[in-house]
Amino acid sequence: MKKNKYLPLWITLILLSACQKDPLTRPVEFNSTVYQNLSNFNSLGKPDNLLKDTISPAMLTYIDNFLPDGKNLSITHPELFTSNASPDIVLTQKSDVYLTFVSGNAGNCNSVAFYNFPSNQPPINAGDIKLITYVFPNAGRLTPLMSGDKMKIGTFDAGTSLGIVLMQNAWDTTNHKMNNNAVHFCSTDALNPEVAANLKRHAVLIHYAPKNKQIIGFEDRDRTLRDCDNDFNDVVLYWTVKPI
Repeated sequence: MKKNKYLPLWITLILLSACQKDPLTRPVEFNSTVYQNLSNFNSLGKPDNLLKDTISPAMLTYIDNFLPDGKNLSITHPELFTSNASPDIVLTQKSDVYLTFVSGNAGNCNSVAFYNFPSNQPPINAGDIKLITYVFPNAGRLTPLMSGDKMKIGTFDAGTSLGIVLMQNAWDTTNHKMNNNAVHFCSTDALNPEVAANLKRHAVLIHYAPKNKQIIGFEDRDRTLRDCDNDFNDVVLYWTVKPI
Protein backbone atom coordinates (compact mmCIF):
# COMPACT_ATOMS: atom_id res chain seq x y z
CA MET A 1 0.00 0.00 0.00
CA LYS A 2 1.44 3.35 -1.06
CA LYS A 3 1.59 6.15 1.44
CA ASN A 4 -0.01 9.45 0.49
CA LYS A 5 2.87 11.76 -0.33
CA TYR A 6 0.73 14.81 0.36
CA LEU A 7 0.09 16.05 3.89
CA PRO A 8 -3.50 16.44 4.99
CA LEU A 9 -4.79 19.99 4.47
CA TRP A 10 -5.18 20.69 8.19
CA ILE A 11 -1.55 19.80 8.88
CA THR A 12 -0.40 22.00 5.97
CA LEU A 13 -2.36 24.96 7.35
CA ILE A 14 -0.86 24.50 10.80
CA LEU A 15 2.65 24.37 9.38
CA LEU A 16 2.07 27.47 7.25
CA SER A 17 0.65 29.34 10.22
CA ALA A 18 3.67 28.41 12.34
CA CYS A 19 6.00 29.75 9.65
CA GLN A 20 4.27 33.11 9.38
CA LYS A 21 5.94 35.87 11.34
CA ASP A 22 4.17 38.66 13.12
CA PRO A 23 4.34 41.91 11.11
CA LEU A 24 7.03 44.38 12.06
CA THR A 25 4.85 47.32 11.09
CA ARG A 26 1.15 47.93 10.69
CA PRO A 27 -0.10 50.69 8.38
CA VAL A 28 -1.67 53.60 10.24
CA GLU A 29 -4.60 55.04 8.30
CA PHE A 30 -5.72 58.61 9.05
CA ASN A 31 -9.05 58.06 7.33
CA SER A 32 -11.10 60.43 9.48
CA THR A 33 -8.53 63.25 9.52
CA VAL A 34 -9.08 66.57 7.74
CA TYR A 35 -6.02 68.28 6.19
CA GLN A 36 -5.44 71.99 5.71
CA ASN A 37 -2.60 74.42 4.91
CA LEU A 38 -1.37 76.97 7.42
CA SER A 39 -0.61 79.43 4.62
CA ASN A 40 -0.22 79.71 0.89
CA PHE A 41 3.14 78.62 -0.56
CA ASN A 42 5.09 78.92 -3.80
CA SER A 43 6.02 76.25 -6.33
CA LEU A 44 9.06 75.24 -4.24
CA GLY A 45 6.94 74.66 -1.14
CA LYS A 46 8.05 77.83 0.63
CA PRO A 47 5.30 79.32 2.83
CA ASP A 48 4.22 82.93 2.20
CA ASN A 49 4.09 83.99 5.85
CA LEU A 50 7.58 83.04 6.99
CA LEU A 51 9.06 84.73 10.04
CA LYS A 52 12.73 84.56 11.01
CA ASP A 53 14.71 83.38 14.04
CA THR A 54 18.43 83.91 14.39
CA ILE A 55 20.11 80.58 15.11
CA SER A 56 23.67 80.92 16.33
CA PRO A 57 26.55 79.07 14.65
CA ALA A 58 27.24 77.48 18.04
CA MET A 59 23.76 75.95 18.15
CA LEU A 60 24.05 74.65 14.59
CA THR A 61 27.44 73.13 15.42
CA TYR A 62 25.98 71.51 18.53
CA ILE A 63 23.19 69.94 16.46
CA ASP A 64 25.63 68.70 13.81
CA ASN A 65 27.76 67.08 16.50
CA PHE A 66 24.82 65.61 18.39
CA LEU A 67 23.06 64.29 15.26
CA PRO A 68 25.85 63.30 12.87
CA ASP A 69 24.75 61.96 9.53
CA GLY A 70 24.53 58.18 9.36
CA LYS A 71 25.17 57.56 13.07
CA ASN A 72 22.58 55.51 14.94
CA LEU A 73 21.28 57.81 17.66
CA SER A 74 19.85 54.93 19.68
CA ILE A 75 23.46 53.77 20.15
CA THR A 76 25.16 57.16 20.64
CA HIS A 77 22.41 58.54 22.93
CA PRO A 78 20.28 55.64 24.19
CA GLU A 79 18.87 57.83 26.98
CA LEU A 80 16.68 59.60 24.40
CA PHE A 81 14.86 56.33 23.77
CA THR A 82 14.34 55.24 27.36
CA SER A 83 13.10 58.62 28.52
CA ASN A 84 9.39 59.41 28.48
CA ALA A 85 10.17 62.95 27.30
CA SER A 86 7.98 63.72 24.30
CA PRO A 87 8.44 66.42 21.65
CA ASP A 88 4.71 67.11 22.02
CA ILE A 89 4.18 70.33 23.96
CA VAL A 90 1.65 70.80 26.75
CA LEU A 91 0.26 74.30 27.23
CA THR A 92 -0.51 75.30 30.81
CA GLN A 93 -1.74 78.76 29.79
CA LYS A 94 -3.06 80.44 26.68
CA SER A 95 -0.12 80.91 24.31
CA ASP A 96 1.06 81.84 20.85
CA VAL A 97 3.01 78.91 19.39
CA TYR A 98 5.70 78.98 16.70
CA LEU A 99 7.58 76.24 14.86
CA THR A 100 11.10 76.90 13.57
CA PHE A 101 12.95 74.96 10.88
CA VAL A 102 16.58 74.34 11.82
CA SER A 103 17.91 71.91 9.22
CA GLY A 104 17.10 69.00 6.96
CA ASN A 105 19.23 66.11 5.79
CA ALA A 106 16.81 63.83 4.01
CA GLY A 107 16.66 62.09 0.67
CA ASN A 108 12.86 62.29 0.74
CA CYS A 109 10.75 65.32 -0.11
CA ASN A 110 9.16 65.44 3.32
CA SER A 111 6.41 67.73 4.56
CA VAL A 112 6.00 68.91 8.15
CA ALA A 113 2.62 69.46 9.78
CA PHE A 114 1.12 69.68 13.25
CA TYR A 115 -1.92 68.42 15.14
CA ASN A 116 -3.38 69.26 18.52
CA PHE A 117 -5.38 67.40 21.15
CA PRO A 118 -6.63 67.85 24.72
CA SER A 119 -3.71 67.34 27.10
CA ASN A 120 -5.80 65.05 29.30
CA GLN A 121 -6.77 62.89 26.32
CA PRO A 122 -3.57 61.94 24.45
CA PRO A 123 -4.20 60.14 21.15
CA ILE A 124 -3.94 56.37 21.10
CA ASN A 125 -4.73 55.88 17.40
CA ALA A 126 -5.12 57.85 14.18
CA GLY A 127 -8.85 58.23 14.71
CA ASP A 128 -8.10 60.59 17.59
CA ILE A 129 -6.44 63.09 15.23
CA LYS A 130 -9.23 65.16 13.68
CA LEU A 131 -7.14 67.83 11.94
CA ILE A 132 -3.60 68.00 10.51
CA THR A 133 -2.25 71.36 9.35
CA TYR A 134 0.70 71.61 6.96
CA VAL A 135 3.34 74.09 8.16
CA PHE A 136 6.35 73.45 5.90
CA PRO A 137 5.18 71.79 2.65
CA ASN A 138 8.74 70.98 1.54
CA ALA A 139 11.13 70.42 4.44
CA GLY A 140 13.12 67.60 2.84
CA ARG A 141 15.23 67.15 -0.28
CA LEU A 142 15.63 70.42 -2.23
CA THR A 143 13.83 72.36 0.47
CA PRO A 144 13.73 76.15 -0.03
CA LEU A 145 13.84 76.65 3.74
CA MET A 146 16.77 78.22 5.56
CA SER A 147 17.82 77.74 9.16
CA GLY A 148 15.65 79.99 11.30
CA ASP A 149 12.61 80.07 9.02
CA LYS A 150 9.66 80.16 11.39
CA MET A 151 5.88 79.99 11.25
CA LYS A 152 3.33 81.07 13.82
CA ILE A 153 1.03 78.08 13.97
CA GLY A 154 -1.63 79.66 16.13
CA THR A 155 -2.93 80.70 19.53
CA PHE A 156 -4.07 77.87 21.78
CA ASP A 157 -5.80 77.64 25.15
CA ALA A 158 -4.39 76.08 28.30
CA GLY A 159 -4.91 72.33 28.39
CA THR A 160 -4.00 71.92 24.72
CA SER A 161 -1.13 69.75 23.51
CA LEU A 162 0.50 69.92 20.10
CA GLY A 163 2.40 67.32 18.13
CA ILE A 164 4.39 67.32 14.89
CA VAL A 165 4.00 64.92 12.00
CA LEU A 166 6.61 64.30 9.32
CA MET A 167 4.85 63.25 6.12
CA GLN A 168 7.29 60.97 4.32
CA ASN A 169 7.95 62.11 0.75
CA ALA A 170 4.61 63.96 0.73
CA TRP A 171 5.76 66.97 -1.31
CA ASP A 172 5.04 66.51 -5.04
CA THR A 173 7.76 68.41 -6.91
CA THR A 174 5.82 68.20 -10.19
CA ASN A 175 2.34 69.23 -9.08
CA HIS A 176 3.48 71.38 -6.14
CA LYS A 177 1.11 69.93 -3.59
CA MET A 178 1.11 67.52 -0.68
CA ASN A 179 -0.02 63.90 -0.57
CA ASN A 180 -2.28 63.34 2.43
CA ASN A 181 -1.86 59.57 2.01
CA ALA A 182 1.89 59.67 2.62
CA VAL A 183 3.26 57.67 5.54
CA HIS A 184 2.89 59.68 8.77
CA PHE A 185 5.68 59.67 11.36
CA CYS A 186 4.47 61.46 14.47
CA SER A 187 6.04 62.95 17.57
CA THR A 188 3.42 60.96 19.51
CA ASP A 189 4.86 57.42 19.60
CA ALA A 190 1.46 55.71 19.71
CA LEU A 191 0.61 56.97 16.20
CA ASN A 192 3.60 55.40 14.45
CA PRO A 193 3.44 52.16 12.41
CA GLU A 194 6.23 50.09 13.99
CA VAL A 195 4.90 47.30 16.21
CA ALA A 196 7.82 47.01 18.66
CA ALA A 197 7.64 49.65 21.38
CA ASN A 198 11.40 50.30 21.20
CA LEU A 199 11.11 51.24 17.50
CA LYS A 200 8.01 53.44 17.57
CA ARG A 201 9.85 56.67 18.38
CA HIS A 202 10.42 58.91 15.35
CA ALA A 203 11.09 62.22 17.09
CA VAL A 204 13.57 62.84 19.88
CA LEU A 205 13.77 65.80 22.24
CA ILE A 206 17.21 67.37 22.79
CA HIS A 207 17.71 70.16 25.31
CA TYR A 208 20.06 72.94 24.21
CA ALA A 209 20.86 74.65 27.50
CA PRO A 210 22.61 77.85 26.26
CA LYS A 211 19.40 79.04 24.57
CA ASN A 212 16.97 76.94 26.61
CA LYS A 213 15.64 75.36 23.41
CA GLN A 214 14.00 71.97 23.06
CA ILE A 215 15.31 70.69 19.72
CA ILE A 216 13.33 68.04 17.85
CA GLY A 217 15.09 65.57 15.57
CA PHE A 218 13.06 63.38 13.20
CA GLU A 219 13.80 60.05 11.55
CA ASP A 220 11.96 59.74 8.22
CA ARG A 221 12.38 56.01 7.56
CA ASP A 222 10.55 52.94 8.83
CA ARG A 223 12.80 51.93 11.70
CA THR A 224 12.37 48.21 11.05
CA LEU A 225 14.15 48.52 7.69
CA ARG A 226 17.80 47.54 7.40
CA ASP A 227 18.64 50.70 5.46
CA CYS A 228 17.23 53.00 8.16
CA ASP A 229 20.23 54.80 9.65
CA ASN A 230 18.36 56.03 12.76
CA ASP A 231 20.30 59.30 12.77
CA PHE A 232 17.22 61.44 13.51
CA ASN A 233 18.50 64.43 11.57
CA ASP A 234 16.22 64.18 8.54
CA VAL A 235 14.28 67.21 9.79
CA VAL A 236 15.34 69.26 12.81
CA LEU A 237 12.97 71.81 14.37
CA TYR A 238 12.04 73.51 17.63
CA TRP A 239 8.92 74.95 19.26
CA THR A 240 8.61 78.45 20.72
CA VAL A 241 5.79 79.12 23.18
CA LYS A 242 4.84 82.67 24.21
CA PRO A 243 2.18 82.89 26.93
CA ILE A 244 -0.33 85.71 26.48
